[in-house]
Amino acid sequence: MVTKMGEVLNVEKIFGEKVFTVAKMKERLPKKVFQEVKKVMDQGGELSMATADIVAKAMKDWAVENGATHYTHWFQPLTGITAEKHDSFVSHPDVDGRMLMEFSGKELIKGEPDASSFPSGGLRATFEARGYTAWDITSPAFLKESGCGTILCIPTAFCSYTGEALDKKTPLLRSMEALSEQALRIVKLFGDQEATKVTASVGPEQEYFLVDKDLYMQRKDLMFAGRTLFGAPAPKGQEMEDHYFGVIKERVGNYMKDLNVELWKLGVTAKTQHNEVAPAQHELAPIYETANIAVDHNQLVMEAMKRVAYKHDLRCLLHEKPYAGVNGSGKHNNWSIITDNGVNLLEPGDTPNKNIRFLLVLACIMKAVDTHADLLRQSASDVGNDHRLGANEAPPAIISIFLGDQLEDVVRQLVETGDAEKVKQGGKLETGVSTLPDFEKDATDRNRTSPFAFTGNKFEFRTVGSADSIASPNTTLNAIVAESFCEAADILEKSADNFDMAVHDLIKKYMTQHQRIVFNGDGYSDEWVAEAKRRGLPNIKSMIEAAATLTTDKSVALFGKFGIFTKAELESREEIIYETYAKTINIEALTMIDMAGKDIIPAVASYEGGLASTILSIKEAGAKATAQIELLQEVDTLLAEAKKALNTLKEVEAQASSMQDVKAQAFYYKDTVKVAMDALRAPIDKLEMIVDGTVWPIPTYGDLMFEV
Repeated sequence: MVTKMGEVLNVEKIFGEKVFTVAKMKERLPKKVFQEVKKVMDQGGELSMATADIVAKAMKDWAVENGATHYTHWFQPLTGITAEKHDSFVSHPDVDGRMLMEFSGKELIKGEPDASSFPSGGLRATFEARGYTAWDITSPAFLKESGCGTILCIPTAFCSYTGEALDKKTPLLRSMEALSEQALRIVKLFGDQEATKVTASVGPEQEYFLVDKDLYMQRKDLMFAGRTLFGAPAPKGQEMEDHYFGVIKERVGNYMKDLNVELWKLGVTAKTQHNEVAPAQHELAPIYETANIAVDHNQLVMEAMKRVAYKHDLRCLLHEKPYAGVNGSGKHNNWSIITDNGVNLLEPGDTPNKNIRFLLVLACIMKAVDTHADLLRQSASDVGNDHRLGANEAPPAIISIFLGDQLEDVVRQLVETGDAEKVKQGGKLETGVSTLPDFEKDATDRNRTSPFAFTGNKFEFRTVGSADSIASPNTTLNAIVAESFCEAADILEKSADNFDMAVHDLIKKYMTQHQRIVFNGDGYSDEWVAEAKRRGLPNIKSMIEAAATLTTDKSVALFGKFGIFTKAELESREEIIYETYAKTINIEALTMIDMAGKDIIPAVASYEGGLASTILSIKEAGAKATAQIELLQEVDTLLAEAKKALNTLKEVEAQASSMQDVKAQAFYYKDTVKVAMDALRAPIDKLEMIVDGTVWPIPTYGDLMFEV
């Protein structure tokens, strides 16, 4: 790769240069210390304080050599983004007045940020401020460069003084341990005694929009809400399908290049980049990593996308639906489970009908997704995603599994007869061109409408929103599959005398009982909605309707069984969902009131006045001004409708703000305030189509999506 100055960029050399990798630890730590650290990373446990001090000094020395002046415990509170408080390495000067740079093992392992100002859902009162961060040794420390200088970032978990998890990382780590423990039981039943750990592996695809900075700064809705709250369709959208995988514009390409370099230095395996479906929409995808590191890296990806955009006079929009009428953005969460001796438990092989371990794993996952479809739907819920799910551009809100023709046929045979004697093959695809090779094709097509699709040796959870953390979806996936593995292992471990028959019967039982969750058809169709209802599958249409699934007896038992969440932690997260929803819609409503009242309605009124003056002048000249009068009447009618809708929105927003019950408030925002917002947007979007473009006070969709 060549930079704009002509200097060749050596990707292999720069990759991970800002990361305190295992290789750097091995190089800088005494052998015994490194072995202790590696053992804790691989097997769990705690470092001795003496070892922690040595690690801390080595980490500090490396960071200072690379320009760092401060360190921070980098954590992921329940805001869904990251948090950091910087402390410098400086300590008391020595007797000669020289400044010393120090960093102790205690400072590495434990921090004490204020816990009172983060969402806690009632776990902590405002006056109860103490919280703790604890070093996550499994995720490497890294250097972040910003206006503050170079900061050593130490990934940490975050909990309250009384021990409850106040973050996304702690439950994720708990779920990973639960999945590993239960999956190992399955692995060992099939004779693999070498594996000591099973890890969830994740690769999250990240979609995003770019917009010109100057245009962004003229849109209060983009600045305050992250999405456009007004906007008529542009003459051209995505209907020509020419943007998807199209030639990347120079300005966007320069942005992508700098983004890749930034991510590679941070050890993020940025692999794929391309234009997405909607104008000004793009995607970045990494290579798979363990779930914990994938979650951390996805947060770094989102932060880097925004930071690099600033350098290019752009702004990055991660909202799931920044523009009405064009595709929104998701974050496809590719999930698989792999043993530490390199076996992917979701690899079907050439003859999946005879791969008994794979069929058991598949049956367990079918059982998990069917049993906890409501929880899986909830795990991908956020405010912006409500605009996207079920909108014929993303998976529907109904959770189902796509297996493809080959595996669906195997499942059908097992359910109907108890045996799968044959398996569909892909065959050969003949191109019909002598200079092009013929090639083997897959045994099944893909299905972009499926929320949870099997794609060869992994499941792609397509429901996750682009702005959301992937911690919650993966925590839930790990937990529900761990439960299925646990129940299967409990049965099979008691059947050693006739294991083959027991596993055969269990596969047939699970697939028969849970075959309703399998759907290979069009998830966008009305027929599927009716069919899903007939099957008894939940159709949870909004974020706040999904919230209550967290605290059902079924959910409390699941998460409590593996120590992932306590009942109090689940109740707190349900309350945070209601709070987050209400606050988000509140901000959007106030932004609409501000834009309509201060900018759009005054501009239209001024335009209307000018139009009236023109009509008078035309009539004085002896003409009828018929067209102008019709235009004036149309503008006046829509303006009156907008003013009335604005007054209504003010009234219902004030009512919503005064409500004390957080759940009732959230539903009032959904059922009443959002309806009033839509009623205000409708006439204003129509006015945009007829008012003089030089008068319209904000950039249009055409400006925003095509001037990048």
